[in-house]
Amino acid sequence: MKKIKLPLKILLGVLALLMLVILGYVVYVFAAYYRVEDNQVLPVVSMNGADHGGPASGELYRIASYNIGFGAYSNDYSFFMDGGKESRARSPEAVNENVSGAMETVSAIAPQFLLLQEVDVDGTRSYHINELDLIDGKASGLFHSRTFAQNYDSPYLFWPLLEPHGANRAGQVTCSAFPIASALRRQLPIENGFMKLVDCDRCYSVQRVPMAEGGRELVLYNLHLSAYTSDGAIAEEQLEMLFADMLSEFEKGNYTIAGGDFNKDLLGNSSEIFGVSGPAYTWAQPIPASLVPEGLTIIAPFDEENPAASCRNADRPYGPDNYRVTVDGFIVSDNVEVRRARVWETGFRWSDHNPVYMDFVLQSR
Repeated sequence: MKKIKLPLKILLGVLALLMLVILGYVVYVFAAYYRVEDNQVLPVVSMNGADHGGPASGELYRIASYNIGFGAYSNDYSFFMDGGKESRARSPEAVNENVSGAMETVSAIAPQFLLLQEVDVDGTRSYHINELDLIDGKASGLFHSRTFAQNYDSPYLFWPLLEPHGANRAGQVTCSAFPIASALRRQLPIENGFMKLVDCDRCYSVQRVPMAEGGRELVLYNLHLSAYTSDGAIAEEQLEMLFADMLSEFEKGNYTIAGGDFNKDLLGNSSEIFGVSGPAYTWAQPIPASLVPEGLTIIAPFDEENPAASCRNADRPYGPDNYRVTVDGFIVSDNVEVRRARVWETGFRWSDHNPVYMDFVLQSR
């Protein structure tokens, strides 16, 4: 009997210790959680580009948006939160290669305005490489100024067990060939409960670029809406807040353009267009037309002759059967004339997203 009691005591002790560790970890995760303050003023950083004054009405400009996937997603990469296997970039060299390749693509697109998402500044998943420094180096001289808005600062996530996602800090970068006078971070509504721990601290950044004439401003919004939620209405609440902000600026006579990763099917029927099927992903639902107010238009980049999606599901390496959808695009006010909006096809070489771009003219009236 004594020989049986001793192992049982040890087993109970181990179980008790394990429960304490788990409880302690849960307490740590919830205690470490916080949200970045709303209406945070963002520093405007010089990128050594020439000062061309402000944008002018009647001129043709280009804006690009690119979710660079924290430098991990080569086209043969799969991600555990999408049903794949990997949780980190494969190596520091892979991070450098992917971020550098993404920025070389940006250089080929040659935009005057650039919106980037999922830029790590310190992360376990990206080997603590400051990707903002990489971007600054690659884009130095191409733009006049840029901002950075943090939207992710997670405690150490101990999952998957063999290679935890870890602690990560990331955000959104906005670059302009024209001087940015000021910038602001606006906090978006997010889901409550446990899911807030795996979602980003969602926000959009507001950049004010003075026009060359008339005292008006081009107001640029960089956004990355929620994906990993159990409530699909959250993204609609986020859009409603953004729409109200943009309409307010439009009614003042300013030009407004928003761009980024909507995590919604901007084409409305991507599965049909790209000939792929997939489950009813919450993040890949269309935006109801009734949600978009008069005065604003959602622009989904698309080329009927050469259709290309802006995003692939990363449950497996990229192939012809991957679920693909266009979730990256733009919103413009009625005083912005859109001439062209396209996906820049890279074969998802540097990210699970392809960059998108839009050519536009700011109307004089």
